Amino acid sequence: MIPLITKRTDFRDLDKLPGFLILIDKPEGWSSFDVCKKIRHITGVKKVGHGGTLDPFATGLMTIGVGKGTKSLTAITARDKRYLAGIRFGYATDSFDITGTITDELADFDLSPEEIAGKLEESFSGKIMQLPPMFSAKKVKGRRLYASARKGIEVERPAVEVHVYRADILEWKSPHLVVDFHVSKGTYIRALAHDLGRAVNVPAVLESLRRTHIGDYDLEEALTMEQFNDFWKRQAAD
Repeated sequence: MIPLITKRTDFRDLDKLPGFLILIDKPEGWSSFDVCKKIRHITGVKKVGHGGTLDPFATGLMTIGVGKGTKSLTAITARDKRYLAGIRFGYATDSFDITGTITDELADFDLSPEEIAGKLEESFSGKIMQLPPMFSAKKVKGRRLYASARKGIEVERPAVEVHVYRADILEWKSPHLVVDFHVSKGTYIRALAHDLGRAVNVPAVLESLRRTHIGDYDLEEALTMEQFNDFWKRQAAD
């Protein structure tokens, strides 16, 4: 069994093990590649991978495989996930989040939490067909969509079936909405935010995203990068 490193574990001599998994709380501004690169630097192990990408502006739970721990990542990637999504109504962007270029704006609108909840239940519950965002790493005919998007090229792409298990409104302070999404593998939360805006006839973008669960792995168990660095130094010194 591959060891799992969390806040509550106390392993020794990890550098002598063939592989292990780590639960990491990714900081804002870091790419998933940045996290893996830092883990390589800390551990000195070249073979490091992750069980699901997070955009740089997003934060939260990542599962990192080190050494032979990377063999477990395919199964982990297939697990369902939960996110806390901050959605901002009033404008839309080409990337469907706040990092993109504004494509639509609406200054005056009147939305109620009941109306939003109704649309979530009506159109974003159970199995739905989702069109992947152009600014995504999904491949169409062997080419990443974002490569075409950066050149201003719109690529025809098929919608993909995803499953929204739950979409619970946690907070509404117009124009800001916070939703707890529980979704299947491959669901783009940015696309849910964009499509929700279209459903209520008010443009919307994803303004924050925090992944809280990957299957039964919980963000509460995850280490920050600083905590893992300190943990590695301590166990190596013992």
